[in-house]
Amino acid sequence: MKPPPQNASPARTDVDRLLRAAAKAKDEAPAEMPFGFDTRVIALSRRNGNGSAVAGLLQRVALVAAAVIVLATAGAWLEFNQSDDVLVASGNEFAIADSAIQDEVAP
Repeated sequence: MKPPPQNASPARTDVDRLLRAAAKAKDEAPAEMPFGFDTRVIALSRRNGNGSAVAGLLQRVALVAAAVIVLATAGAWLEFNQSDDVLVASGNEFAIADSAIQDEVAP
């Protein structure tokens, strides 16, 4: 191992040292979950009575997500149907600005 140059900063020598150490490290297999861990967690949650709480939470999340999707779809459909005159008048270069002004001024 060669010594660092005289004008090298301490941070640079630390980085070089860490890179050399990383290059020497052996490739290890990633840590895996123990066999049957997920089954044991589910069994433990059912034994403690939390299984139905998790299922209820998932069901509520799914219902809220479905409600948001329905409301967003209805809002987009209403907005699209309300501004159909913009699509017809798009041939005129001032039609878009005029339509926007009318939408702001009209009650």
